Amino acid sequence: MTQLAKARKGMITSEMEMVAKKEQVDLQWLRNQVAEGRVVIPANFKHKGLDFCGIGEGLRIKVNANIGTSSDRAVLGEELKKLKVSIEAGADTVMDLSTGGDIGQYRRKILNESTIPVGTVPIYQAVVEAVNEKGGLIHLTVDKIFEVIETQAADGVDFITVHCGLTRAALEMLKNQGRVTDIVSRGGAFLTTWMLHHDKENPLFEHYDRLLSIAKEYDVTLSLGDGLRPGCLADATDRAQIHELMTLGQLTKWAWEKDVQVMIEGPGHVPLNQIKANIILQKQLCHHAPFYVLGPLVTDIAAGYDHVACAIGGAVAGEAGADFLCYVTPAEHLCLPNVEDVREGVIVTRIAAHAADLARGNKQAWERDRRMSMARKNLDWETQMRLVIDPQKAKQLRAENPPGEDDVCTMCGKFCAIKQVKEYFKA
Repeated sequence: MTQLAKARKGMITSEMEMVAKKEQVDLQWLRNQVAEGRVVIPANFKHKGLDFCGIGEGLRIKVNANIGTSSDRAVLGEELKKLKVSIEAGADTVMDLSTGGDIGQYRRKILNESTIPVGTVPIYQAVVEAVNEKGGLIHLTVDKIFEVIETQAADGVDFITVHCGLTRAALEMLKNQGRVTDIVSRGGAFLTTWMLHHDKENPLFEHYDRLLSIAKEYDVTLSLGDGLRPGCLADATDRAQIHELMTLGQLTKWAWEKDVQVMIEGPGHVPLNQIKANIILQKQLCHHAPFYVLGPLVTDIAAGYDHVACAIGGAVAGEAGADFLCYVTPAEHLCLPNVEDVREGVIVTRIAAHAADLARGNKQAWERDRRMSMARKNLDWETQMRLVIDPQKAKQLRAENPPGEDDVCTMCGKFCAIKQVKEYFKA
């Protein structure tokens, strides 16, 4: 049985127990959230040694890191380093988006070494294999798509992005309204090409029951993808995006009827003043299923600093009710990220998530900040280094800039405001 099925039967699982302990929430309350579909616990029973995490309303906002090869660069060792640094930097999940090299081997190796939930986008592997074996993605068959999905589920993948809401009706709406950047989702572009060539419906939509059957067997959480997410601010919150979101709301209920866990993916590029409206729409249309957002990026001109644009949008989205933030690295829109890009992307997105948790009144977040404030007041550098989101960088900067007195820093030195006031009150 899936986590959702067990929760509906009133059962408490070991996964729920671990999540409740980590989140410091009532176990029965958590079971009820899972039963209602407001929280998911991505945990394929084939993935051993997993540090379970819950995603959804009432829990801390989670952060995902994307790794994976490309057709231009496929080095397994690099991707394993990215996995390791993602976990060390505090990512809650990781997605393997590989499109180059031996994709199956890479995925199995990542699953074997990952202690956090692993997600994939199965259409990537299906298309790559169709191109390599038959010369083009138009030769991709429906059976091949589901063969890849089942293989990945059997390998132990915990959640999969599937662009089921990208229907022929949605494409017609997109064509009629026009867009600046059309379709920027790689999976969405693959499916659109296939649909237009064959003049057929999206197989992930048409054969949704087949997908649900696989997901239920392995308790794979469906991350219903946004194939029509806006790729620039000018396209944000348009008819095509909302049409797809409405379809995803319908598909969410169908999945729940089969005891399959679901979360919804969202934009993308969204101006700051539209982010809250996007969150409200998703929660309303998708029955409060967990919302997984890429950023959103609040400007189109931050290449090289898109992780900052992402963090700004992510903090606003999180405060408004988003449950899961997909990181963006400094390499976004420019190149395949390296290990340091991955690390920086995780850290910056964790800062955004924590800021939003504070705004939402999360007790764990507030307690951590309170302890940091007390450590600063007490000039307790050891505790400060333990509490910061990025201890590695904090320690490095302090070591590179040793103060004249051990209890202060080189910013103020002997004129440290906290030290002076402490000495005054002691007098």
